Amino acid sequence: MNPNAKSKKPSLFSRFLNGIETVGNRLPHPITLFALFALAVVVISAVCEAFGVSATGEIINTSTMQLEEQTIHAVSLLSRDGIVYMLTQMVNNFTSFAPLGVVLVTMLGVGCAEGSGYLSALLRRAVSVTPKFIVTPMIVFLGVMSNIASDIGYVVLIPIGALVFMAYGRHPMAGLAAAFAGVSGGFSANLMIGTLDPMLAGISTEAAKLVDPLYEVRATDNLYFMFVSTFLIVLLGTIVTDKIVEPRLGAYTGSMDHGMDASAVTAQERRALRAANWTLLVLVVALVALCIPSNSIFRNPETGSLIDKSPLIGGLIPLITLVFFVPSVVYGRVAGVYKGEKDVCNQLSKNMNTMGSYIALVFVAAQFVSFFAYSKLGTILALNGAEALRASGVSGPVLMVLFIIFSALVNLLMGSASAKWTILAPVFVPMFMLLGYSPELTQVAYRIGDSCTNLITPLMSYFAMIVVFAKKYDERSGIGTIISTMVPYTLFFLVGWSALLVVWMLLGLPLGPGANLLLG
Repeated sequence: MNPNAKSKKPSLFSRFLNGIETVGNRLPHPITLFALFALAVVVISAVCEAFGVSATGEIINTSTMQLEEQTIHAVSLLSRDGIVYMLTQMVNNFTSFAPLGVVLVTMLGVGCAEGSGYLSALLRRAVSVTPKFIVTPMIVFLGVMSNIASDIGYVVLIPIGALVFMAYGRHPMAGLAAAFAGVSGGFSANLMIGTLDPMLAGISTEAAKLVDPLYEVRATDNLYFMFVSTFLIVLLGTIVTDKIVEPRLGAYTGSMDHGMDASAVTAQERRALRAANWTLLVLVVALVALCIPSNSIFRNPETGSLIDKSPLIGGLIPLITLVFFVPSVVYGRVAGVYKGEKDVCNQLSKNMNTMGSYIALVFVAAQFVSFFAYSKLGTILALNGAEALRASGVSGPVLMVLFIIFSALVNLLMGSASAKWTILAPVFVPMFMLLGYSPELTQVAYRIGDSCTNLITPLMSYFAMIVVFAKKYDERSGIGTIISTMVPYTLFFLVGWSALLVVWMLLGLPLGPGANLLLG
């Protein structure tokens, strides 16, 4: 927050956010902090194993997709096996950390788009034709829609959101926050079926078979609710950005250029833009054309799907990188930025140089996430919490709201949406089915809670990357800055989205094609 922005006594809510930021930023450097988190997990896991901490429940075996009743015991990292695990898996934890490869490969293309001047020129031209009032909803909407392509929004849209706001003379941190809110807070919402839908539906189906062996949850069974949710998230994200986050940030006083206008685009840049944009169009049209045939190499060879386990989704990161890289090289060549292939190679090296702090942070963050998973502490907490909710005795919309809150809290401890649902679905889907509620309804409630707290949990895979992006615009920013900025989104999304589900239940609306709220 910019201290110069305080023109009057801050509200109680603002003081609360300021307190979060102050405390959070007084914590050690993020690299040190994640190292301390990892160390804490090591110690706590040993204590929990010594005291025999455990939990029992039905859990889906992800290898066989069969339900198995298991007793999960805390696993010590200070035992012989634990120490061997830490030593032998440390490198693998780092290199196999999912966001690492995604971010680095994507930055090869996005970095060229920025370094060549293509992205800057494109944004300056966009400013001249795009009304200022639609910028925030546009960024949030694109963030929500980006989840159809899995995690690509994190590494592409969030940094672009900051640049777009700068192009309009607005605070880049507000643009980053708006994009982050759409990409992560609205991760489950979409106007179409995304990669998450079939994944969760498969787990829900297996859990439902505990009660009805013939029950099937389809990928489209949450479509109606998530379609409407998209507009709700865009509305709430816009209000929070424009009315809470940006006013709190104040005027941007950083050293980076902002407030660009179209007049700054020279004749040579316009020629370069035309050449690059035509190149981009040809690439996109060619990609779409290759996807159309029923035997396309981009389709799932067994189902013909372009979404579910298809080469298109599996190879999306390299494709996105090429879509950024090729037009950027064309732009740089025509604009005179790149004289030859050596200049392009130097730009690629520069792209990787800027990611040094992120790579260092990922190393320790990956150890923390891996150690926490190995210790089984998150699974034990989830199963024990589920048992407490089962014993609460409440029903109806109140029960679903409690489950949303519970899912949101579990999300603070476990990062993967599918991993959490693998644990929670066998407990809650059958339990709610016996109370008359459909698995589709339970799945919707879980998705709401799981999405809302993505914005404030360091266990979210891309959280470390967001911290690095923020430091580009504010060197003083840290984990406290990110969390305090995103808390309003979490609260508004949690309350607004829960209210939408309550209204949906009271009206008895279907959640998707043929997917009802109640059984029978």
